[in-house]
Amino acid sequence: MPRRSEALDRATPAAIAVTALRILDEEGPQALSFRTLADRLDVSHATVQRRCTDLAGLLDLCTEHLAAQLPEIPAGTDWADATEQRFRALYRLLTAHPGLLVLRGGRPWLGRQLLARLVEPALADSVAAGMTVPEAITAYRRMYLLTLGSAAFVDHRDPAAATSASRAALAALDPEEFPVLAGALHEVLPALTDHEVYHGALRQLIEAARPAT
Repeated sequence: MPRRSEALDRATPAAIAVTALRILDEEGPQALSFRTLADRLDVSHATVQRRCTDLAGLLDLCTEHLAAQLPEIPAGTDWADATEQRFRALYRLLTAHPGLLVLRGGRPWLGRQLLARLVEPALADSVAAGMTVPEAITAYRRMYLLTLGSAAFVDHRDPAAATSASRAALAALDPEEFPVLAGALHEVLPALTDHEVYHGALRQLIEAARPAT
């Protein structure tokens, strides 16, 4: 039998994903490379490349690793409650790793874990609750885009920095040209990093999509 590669044993998909996410979280998206990963894992650049081929494959490993953490909602859970739990969980995962969102950009996320833990059960629950398939897909898509956009817009791990940068930009505005923005900083700034803005919008979408009983 061929000998197992110790390097491949160290560079498992899970180890690569965890290490890549750690680099993204600690040093930012510009720091992530196959060479950096290889150094952290104490393997060769070629070993990492064998596991994920290219950057797209590496990002897929990371997103699938995160998707595996999404909750499995018990059968019989109220449709609205189940929907809110699923998308809140996705939002928490995404806001915890803003560097990953930067690198993924608009690339579709179609890994098996996401499809199995979020997309399929969300659609199945919606159809079981009385929606048609097109209605279920439209409702899902609206909530998914809200979640993705809300997580990507601000680095929620450092709200103080986001608020400081926004304050500096808004403070430089001409009050005559921008009376609301320049004159209501104390009201405008908190909403920029307030998670409740997302949660409230999600609940509104869920209520609007709730199937008639």
